[in-house]
Amino acid sequence: MDSISVNQFRDNLKSLVDKVVSEHEPLKVTRRGADDFVVVGAEDWEREQETLFVLQNSSLMRQVAESMETHAQGTGYQPATGELDEILGI
Repeated sequence: MDSISVNQFRDNLKSLVDKVVSEHEPLKVTRRGADDFVVVGAEDWEREQETLFVLQNSSLMRQVAESMETHAQGTGYQPATGELDEILGI
């Protein structure tokens, strides 16, 4: 994660925010004598929140682990061709 001073951030606000949003990379802003903060695009923030929700949900994590196991063994659910086409939007 790149880091920049709050003064540099203020002077280049628009271009730095555009970069954060377009490149999907957070930016750490440092402040002398105060807590730092991070600038993150809204889409990236929402994705991170969804990931945290899944990781903190033991039931969902158990389902993911079971799915990975059946996939590795080749015993998982195999959709029919029509179902697969529908899933893939073909």
